[in-house]
Amino acid sequence: MAVSSEISFVLSLILIVLLFSGMQMYKVWLSSSQFGTILGGWIGSLLFICTLTAVGNLESTLFGKSFQQKLIPDVVFSLTFSLIASALIHRVSTTTCLIFSLIALYYINKISQETYGVSAQTTVIQTKKRK
Repeated sequence: MAVSSEISFVLSLILIVLLFSGMQMYKVWLSSSQFGTILGGWIGSLLFICTLTAVGNLESTLFGKSFQQKLIPDVVFSLTFSLIASALIHRVSTTTCLIFSLIALYYINKISQETYGVSAQTTVIQTKKRK
């Protein structure tokens, strides 16, 4: 079931707050084992996805449906925010967050291209040369 950009922005914002606060509440448990640090990086990548969704929906609401997210301000901001949140847990969580986030970004881009991408058809026109 699809929701509007405004509702999706609010839902993503709520998830950002819940994920960040959950990471901070369970900081000791997440940093106590190898599994916890990897789990902290995975939660950080979920934070990246939610932040990217919130930023994209905010821009879509403010600037119109045809506005597209860009690499430098949007993706870099979301990735930096999630990496800092993971760094508050453990250094290894930061590394795993980066790996999981780049994998997630690849698949988000792939799904976006399949859904919204315009397939460019190239037409070759052959002309006969007169002699």
